[in-house]
Amino acid sequence: MRVEIVAVGTELLLGQIADTNSAWLGEQLALAGVDSHFHQAVGDNQARIVLALRTALSRSDAVIVCGGLGPTQDDITRESIAQVMNVPLVRDEELVEQIRKMFASRQRVMPENNLRQADVPVGASIIGQTRGTAPGLICPLGNKVIYAVPGVPHEMQEMFTRGILPDLRRRMAEQGDEAVIKSRVIRTWGASESALAEALADRVEELDHRGSDDGSTLTIAFLASGIEGIKVRLTARAPTEAQVDQMIAEEERQVRAVLAERLGDVVFGVDDQAMEHAVARLLVDSKLTLGLAESLTGGLIGARLVNVPGSSRWFRGCVVAYDSAVKHAILGVPPGPVVSAQAAEAMAVGARTALDSQIGLGITGVAGPDDQEGVRPGTVFVGIAPPEGEAFSRELHLPGDRDRVRQFAAISALDLLRRTLRGAPPQ
Repeated sequence: MRVEIVAVGTELLLGQIADTNSAWLGEQLALAGVDSHFHQAVGDNQARIVLALRTALSRSDAVIVCGGLGPTQDDITRESIAQVMNVPLVRDEELVEQIRKMFASRQRVMPENNLRQADVPVGASIIGQTRGTAPGLICPLGNKVIYAVPGVPHEMQEMFTRGILPDLRRRMAEQGDEAVIKSRVIRTWGASESALAEALADRVEELDHRGSDDGSTLTIAFLASGIEGIKVRLTARAPTEAQVDQMIAEEERQVRAVLAERLGDVVFGVDDQAMEHAVARLLVDSKLTLGLAESLTGGLIGARLVNVPGSSRWFRGCVVAYDSAVKHAILGVPPGPVVSAQAAEAMAVGARTALDSQIGLGITGVAGPDDQEGVRPGTVFVGIAPPEGEAFSRELHLPGDRDRVRQFAAISALDLLRRTLRGAPPQ
């Protein structure tokens, strides 16, 4: 079963809103074992919507259309579907009554425009509304089908789960096309996308040429995620969930081993685990508390850490020492340059002492756009004061404008802390 998603709305093309609906639907379809090879976005123009639907139907078994079911003149998804089906629209009086009751329950008068939402292509069935006024549609075309849902995310999601997914599963069962698809994302920091691809090239090629008797497949893809690093996505498809889980677990083990051997300690988590979650786990396991001192990041690191539930158990607090006088007076940074390795180390020691913690993290640098103390923008120093031994620091040179330097600096500092807690800070 191949399903294509068509998102309707000129605002999507203008970049005024992000198309989160297609992303959510793609994820849900994959979890249900449904292939979705194409996504389209099209503006509020009937001719172009009709073209998008016909194109989708030419290469897919089902189409999910999001948006264009509202009451205004530019909501023309219903008309477009009727044209593709070559049938007229008819007004469903039961829907009219339901929409009137919806407005009455909110003590509002229904505008006459809302009656358009009760127009249904002949031959279509209705997915009733529970949260808004626009019903969804199931529109059969021979052995294919168009589903139409509102663009409001919570309405769309509820209709998909209640109305579309059961119908899709029924159709898949009739075609003998049931399968399970799952993905796992391995999250990395410190290696480029090309370096990851080169390290895993042999494995990718082997998977590309591997066949199976039951249609099982496994693929590796690389997803650049900006300041959150590079993701390696493993996607498995098999007849049963147990087979899929086994395939992903084995492939994850192999990928981790290859990356560790060729690139070092670059994997920090999986799926939704951010760098701060990795740090949190290590602090809890080590029974250590953390004190933090930030300069150029201005609290970004602290904000990430407190996003982790239960962070009060291991995170003592943060001193945002943006002014040099604060660095000297509160953190004990000695007189002299405050953008230096020595200053970062002193900040880490000062944070550990002032916040009565067992490990200290300090960061200073220049975010830009101008030089500071003769230091170029993008130059960052991260200091760590471990529970035992001398404080140490690392000098980083980060790309981008002021905001990107600060964001990169925050996650880079957390990664240095992660590696230190694992017993292997980078040289």
